[in-house]
Amino acid sequence: MKAWVCNAFGEEPQWIDAPDPVVGPGQVLIDVAACGVNFADTLILLGKYQKRPVGPFSPGFEVSGTVRAVGDGVTHVKPGDAVMALPDWGGYAEQVIADGSLVIPLPDGVDFESASAFQVAYGTSWFALKYRAEVKPGEVVLVHGAAGGVGLTAVECAKLLGGIVIATAGGADKCQIAREHGADHVIDYKSENIRDRVLEITSPLGKPKGVDVVYDPVGGDVFDQSLRCVAPGARMLLIGFASGTVPQIPANILLVKNVTAIGFYFGAYLEQNPDIAQAGMAELLDRLKSGAIRPMISHIYRLEGAMEALASIRDRSATGKLVIDCRANR
Repeated sequence: MKAWVCNAFGEEPQWIDAPDPVVGPGQVLIDVAACGVNFADTLILLGKYQKRPVGPFSPGFEVSGTVRAVGDGVTHVKPGDAVMALPDWGGYAEQVIADGSLVIPLPDGVDFESASAFQVAYGTSWFALKYRAEVKPGEVVLVHGAAGGVGLTAVECAKLLGGIVIATAGGADKCQIAREHGADHVIDYKSENIRDRVLEITSPLGKPKGVDVVYDPVGGDVFDQSLRCVAPGARMLLIGFASGTVPQIPANILLVKNVTAIGFYFGAYLEQNPDIAQAGMAELLDRLKSGAIRPMISHIYRLEGAMEALASIRDRSATGKLVIDCRANR
């Protein structure tokens, strides 16, 4: 099979003919149709992600495609089924192995591209906002990086939960994208001070100034500004650190305002909470099929052009979700 393979952390992946994977017990072998591109793909290549492969590997852990073979013990899917899956890595290839517990049949009406653009970004936002932060109707949710693949899903999910959404993004075009996806208020962090604008927006709402929930995939200075514009009892969701800077939380501010800092890592949450994971993914699939959520796929790359997609993620020029078409002869 064709695949992008990284031989050592810190090296660029190489476009090679790789051995076809062999399915084992409890596993599913998938002919990959599409693979979602995530910021975490850049981290795993550097050896900085929570899970570290041993030996040569392909990035990519959000795929859709057709089942080629199943291992012993797998009964919920069979060869020929359309599925989506969350392998630990390996998606930038024509075939991938996934644990059977993380392979889900696709309902009629859900295409491969949407399925590959959907799992990580919407899963992260839905589970973080609903099950970890427990967003209630009428609460104010501040979403950072709101024009990116994950941030846009947070805007949509917070609105589905009844939240009032304040979105931050860089530049007029990205701010407009956030508005089009349901943000009630938008802050251009390139020209506006986040803290000052949040306090200005929330002051007429008839409650203590500040936001109830912060959704932060950025970290760095953005986190510091957020911490200074939260309402008493706020919850701060730490989703990631796209800025490259991991914030150091001043505990005195948490104490004085009774603020809760909540870490959220989607993959570990699925493993630690399998019953909630199944229920939450079923909720999301229902909303995807009905059109209540709609992945914004901004660009589809051919498999051989996957490094261009990664470059767009690294330099933060991408908007919406990037997808790699992994099918041969397309």
